[in-house]
Amino acid sequence: MSQYITLILFSLSLAITSCGQENRNQTIAELSSQEKSIKAFSIDDFLTKNQKLETLTDSIFQSLNKKQRISQLIMPAAGKYGKPHETINGLIKDSLIGGILMLNGTVEQFKTWIQAFNTLNQSQGNLPFLYSADAEPSLVNRKIMGSTPVKKANEIDSIQEVESVTQKISDDLNKIGINYNFSPVVDMSPNATVGYRSFGKNPENIIPWSNQFIQTTQQNNIIATAKHFPGHGLVSGDTHKSLQVINGPLKEIQNYPPLIKNGVLSIMVAHIAIENNKIFSTDGLPSTCSKKVVHDLLRDSLKFEGLIVTDAMNMGGVRNVPNNNTKAIAAGCDILLMPADARKAHGELMMAYDGNEMKETIDASVKRIIRMKICLGLL
Repeated sequence: MSQYITLILFSLSLAITSCGQENRNQTIAELSSQEKSIKAFSIDDFLTKNQKLETLTDSIFQSLNKKQRISQLIMPAAGKYGKPHETINGLIKDSLIGGILMLNGTVEQFKTWIQAFNTLNQSQGNLPFLYSADAEPSLVNRKIMGSTPVKKANEIDSIQEVESVTQKISDDLNKIGINYNFSPVVDMSPNATVGYRSFGKNPENIIPWSNQFIQTTQQNNIIATAKHFPGHGLVSGDTHKSLQVINGPLKEIQNYPPLIKNGVLSIMVAHIAIENNKIFSTDGLPSTCSKKVVHDLLRDSLKFEGLIVTDAMNMGGVRNVPNNNTKAIAAGCDILLMPADARKAHGELMMAYDGNEMKETIDASVKRIIRMKICLGLL
């Protein structure tokens, strides 16, 4: 890009007082008088090797204290089925979150709320938020009322129509201020919970049509999310209600490598246990809390370098797992979506930060999130 932005360099010397006390208002520390022009980054830069991007990411990361770093990992929901505004505002004032899921409301409500959240967040000196939505073709008109009418995923007839539908959704999200779409569903269709939400009516369409959705979304400066890893379509139940199980081989894994190769920027992990699988059995835990699935399979084996987000952490498939928040982050998830208690989740991660491998794991996740915010133009 030929576009340039001005990077304000921040003085780290004032970020920590002589007694080591953290100041929550110094999110990127105090301003210095020195300024430097650098090349602006785009969403396409996230998966590239770019020394300037890495340097900027590290600079912002180093300016954050422990509390501010951990806040980047937490994404509660606002809206009809989310937390009350008073709760969200309290989390913002205390610098405990890094993004917000907009969950069931109208276009105009979401616009107003995002503007208000941004104003409050900026006044606290926090990093800008990722704003997400379940803007799937099959859900968007119900979850964002007043959005442009589109066909459900299982009603779409061609890849050209996928592109058209995705563009309409992306236009609405950009108007609202949402930069992170938890879509597309890349599961097979047999499961009643997700079947009508995927392009799996014809299995041959899942990969090319999902890829078209992803490419169109990300061309509009919005993160696309392939879900529900490692596969929800061939299990019989609903993870909203209880833990579901894949018995044996991971048949839906084949849908992910082509999407990863083509640059999908986010993958959502499901609350699904794996049994009778010599390599990836999860010992009764949901995949979200299994290092075998998140780190070993998704990061190492499939070479995914984007953001890994949990499915909602208040769902029946995970909410009763002891220490579920720390287990999900330790497993390799970058973002905790809708923890039952965001304030408690933050506290648990603070306690775990300096123990075992958690500091290294958390730091890597925070840097990925900062890098994404830079590439979206938020920083």
